[in-house]
Amino acid sequence: MTQREDGGAAEPVAAGTSVAATSAGESSPWAPFAQRAFRWLWFGVFLSYFGTWMQTVGAQWLVVDAPNAATLVSLVQAANTLPVMLLALPGGVLADSFDRRWLLFTVQVYFFVVGISLTVLTALGFMPPSLLLALTFALAIGAAVQLPTWQSTIPDLVPRSQLRAATRLEGVSINLARSAGPALAGLVIAGFGVAAVFALNALSVVFLAIALLLWRRRPGSDGQRERFVPALRAGGRYVSHSPVVRRLLLRAILFVMPGMALWALLPLIANQQLGLGAAGYGVLFGALGVGAILAVLILGRLRNRLTTNGVLTPAAVMFSAALVIIVLVSNFLAALVTLVFAGLAWTAVISTLNAELQLFLPVWVRARGLAIYMITFTGSMTVGSLIWGLIAQSVGLRVAFFVAAAVMVAGVVAGLFWRVPEIAHLDREPAIYWPEPRLAFDPEPDGGAVLVTVEYTIAADREQAFLEAMEHLGQSRRRTGATRWELYRNGDHPTRFVELFSVPSWQEHLRQHEGRMTGTDQEIEEAALAMSDPPPRAEHLLPP
Repeated sequence: MTQREDGGAAEPVAAGTSVAATSAGESSPWAPFAQRAFRWLWFGVFLSYFGTWMQTVGAQWLVVDAPNAATLVSLVQAANTLPVMLLALPGGVLADSFDRRWLLFTVQVYFFVVGISLTVLTALGFMPPSLLLALTFALAIGAAVQLPTWQSTIPDLVPRSQLRAATRLEGVSINLARSAGPALAGLVIAGFGVAAVFALNALSVVFLAIALLLWRRRPGSDGQRERFVPALRAGGRYVSHSPVVRRLLLRAILFVMPGMALWALLPLIANQQLGLGAAGYGVLFGALGVGAILAVLILGRLRNRLTTNGVLTPAAVMFSAALVIIVLVSNFLAALVTLVFAGLAWTAVISTLNAELQLFLPVWVRARGLAIYMITFTGSMTVGSLIWGLIAQSVGLRVAFFVAAAVMVAGVVAGLFWRVPEIAHLDREPAIYWPEPRLAFDPEPDGGAVLVTVEYTIAADREQAFLEAMEHLGQSRRRTGATRWELYRNGDHPTRFVELFSVPSWQEHLRQHEGRMTGTDQEIEEAALAMSDPPPRAEHLLPP
């Protein structure tokens, strides 16, 4: 049996790749809207985000006059974010295992049922804080499934060249909903009560549900569904052995943690520094939304001329400058202009990181990878909000913002050394190129670990290049399923090398054969195999 086993190794962390090689050739920033499915689903998800922000304001308003109101209001926010941190990865497993269209539709039905329950119980006057928190938590469980499912669906809706633009438009929908949702909720509460807000949140999912029913998704080759626990482990293994994904997660932490000073403490800026009421605070949020729209327009025109790091570095510098300026100005108009630039910088960084992750992740693990990104992002937001709140309480608002800006600048400096690799030139499409394994008997699919050995014969003058190629190949094996990888030299024949890698089961090994590889993985493996003369020979060792 001569066959090749590979898995996504090299992801070359090459900082010097040319822009021409790395750009995916973006068109208009609004080009994704030309895709009918994306246009209608984007609008449906936007309405869903809008309803979610209205729901949060309604839930907080419902307990604002209760005993221990401050604690209850903060618990409402925690009930909104905690499920995403805890359950986004299981949600990603579901999204990678089931038809995403029907999974999203099921979540909308779930949202509607819980939302109507909230509405009816609130209208009847039977909504104690404990039940409110429980139902808020229940809604957030649905969000933990929807977020990675929707994010991983976007690449199915637009051409690869429009993926960055589509991701920026997704950022616009989030920021617009965050800006306008609370303001509309306040008007509805004033005129019709909290129950009406809950009803609007329930109705906000209807459009998306209809759009999903009308969407005719292209049939895919999903293969055999993975079992939940092995799929969970496979997702974590892929990220832990993927330098590109780890670098993107690190850059997200370095930006989001200090950046949360603005989002968490903006109410204090509005009240204590600018002397604004609730309406003025809403306008400040609106300025951030305007910045998000500008990011779409500007980056759509500049992205072809900028590397990924060429976007991340100046945007982070711009946001750090906004952190300093916002606590130095006392003029409302100056604050609005500052926040427009802050919104532009925030959207530029977050959408760029998200888009690069979507461009890089193979389809088989895309939702799980995005779920881990969301856990990292949400965790950074939660921890950052807590830290900057405590610092502001201890040393004052202005000092807290100065420290946050300094931390962000330190992250920018770190980013000059820990650069995000340019990956748009990599072939991330599935590549099924291993031959079908031919064994003398049919192994049990879950009969135990499988050991694969590959023997190479390498000339002395190729040895160093071979060892470097095998380092990349080893990462590839681990990302696509191997739990152990080793390379040995034959003591009796120094030109012979034996590669060993172990996979948890025969079924897991077949998944390596049937779709876990990408075109980049194939290039990595073929580079190593080409150095062996004669060609390498592979064998499978199975449990007795």
